[in-house]
Amino acid sequence: MSKRAVLEVIALDPEDAVAAQAGGADRLELVTDMAADGLTPSVATFAGIRAAVDLDLRVMLRLADGFAAGDVARLVGVAGELRAAGAEQFVLGFLSADGGVDLAAVERVLGALDGCSWTFHRAIDRAADRDALRKALDGMPGLDTYLTAGAAGGVDAGLPTLLAEARRQGEPGYEQQILVGGGLRLDHVPRLLDAGISGFHIGGAARPGGWEGPVSVEAVAEWRRALDAGAVV
Repeated sequence: MSKRAVLEVIALDPEDAVAAQAGGADRLELVTDMAADGLTPSVATFAGIRAAVDLDLRVMLRLADGFAAGDVARLVGVAGELRAAGAEQFVLGFLSADGGVDLAAVERVLGALDGCSWTFHRAIDRAADRDALRKALDGMPGLDTYLTAGAAGGVDAGLPTLLAEARRQGEPGYEQQILVGGGLRLDHVPRLLDAGISGFHIGGAARPGGWEGPVSVEAVAEWRRALDAGAVV
């Protein structure tokens, strides 16, 4: 039996969300300010997108560029506001100055999420030791996905790491779904699917006109077709 791969698309507003859903996206990552690689959107933006589509929505919890947690009390407050508005899935990831996972910050934010599902984002690609990071986060409530390119430079550089981590699926620290994103191209898809990877995340690839332009229904549909054509067995 084949398994449909998950296609997650970055959405900045309701128009993006509607186009992504029409193209065949399974889930959206909601952010603002892509000049800073994606920060937390407003509650109003979340509410507008929630009203526009019936897809799963993962909301970014990140207040400033970089991977330090920054003002954790503010992060906790923002998370609480989004939960009160109906958000049920999130994206987060914080590193300490030495490149390890900032467990104290993660645990404080998770306290506001009350068991919600969440993705640890590409901070893993900047970690000093990604295996140690995974093992430190093992058992964290709600953690079901790692968004990663395998390397800070993107999928081209990180492909060997992605394939190696796919082979470890099911081990302690490796139970979560691998969601590949960051320089991901359609020509990467066959090898990733063959390795058993079933999660794919696109941002710029869904916007032929660049980040100033909207999500393209046809661009998303092209990814949907490619993923469905090589569905994981």
